[in-house]
Amino acid sequence: MNSPIPFDQSGTYKTDCKKHKRLQGVLPSLFFYTTLLSVIFKGSKIAKRGLYDRVAWENSSLKILNALEQVGIQFEITGINNFKDLAGPCIFVGNHMSALETAVLPVIIDPIKPVTFIVKESLINYPVFKHIMRATKPIAVTRTNPREDLKTVMKEGAEKIKEGISIIAFPQTTRTTTFDPSEFNTIGVKLAKHTGTPIIPFALKTDAWANGRIIKDFGRLDHTKMVYFAFGGPIHVKDRGTEEHQAIIAFIQDRLKEWGGT
Repeated sequence: MNSPIPFDQSGTYKTDCKKHKRLQGVLPSLFFYTTLLSVIFKGSKIAKRGLYDRVAWENSSLKILNALEQVGIQFEITGINNFKDLAGPCIFVGNHMSALETAVLPVIIDPIKPVTFIVKESLINYPVFKHIMRATKPIAVTRTNPREDLKTVMKEGAEKIKEGISIIAFPQTTRTTTFDPSEFNTIGVKLAKHTGTPIIPFALKTDAWANGRIIKDFGRLDHTKMVYFAFGGPIHVKDRGTEEHQAIIAFIQDRLKEWGGT
């Protein structure tokens, strides 16, 4: 495993507070968002020239993770070994809480398994950021036409898997701090069954980066809240995938309960 994040033998990473300068008392949001915008604008400039590769994406993601730690936000990432030694690509299926996971998951997963996202079509047209997003070659869906979205995910997802690219799916209609199983669809399970690819369930708690009231991606930072990512063992879809879907939901609910989430 060649990752810029220093995972230990058990596949765990925890922020070392002694090594990270804490800036929570000195306008943390200003420091962080200045860094974030710098990363985005620099990355966009490179992407426009067609030079934004996987290493550049991972480096951008790492800079954002480091900036969050510098303002006092601590991370705990567990379960990396559940997919580190897994042969071939997989489908990562988990809950969606904030912009943080979109920014940080690339440096967690991509150095181990090349990966891309299933994203809302609007993201690939987002000012400035669109150049970076398009360079990562995501699967774009409308979120307004479920039937067409399913066709797109099945077709493009199968192509990505054949290329050895893993896929991150957030089956919720929108990101939210409260996990509602009734709004957690089966798109990831269907893609896994369609491609014969194992699922890696993951749970996260990332409300340390709140959703903004005016601009959703620019919310308040709260260094008193821990950031958690947990990856579960591989799930192989059988029959209709109902049991597997429920197993993913249970994994997320159990982790959130453990972390004090809802």
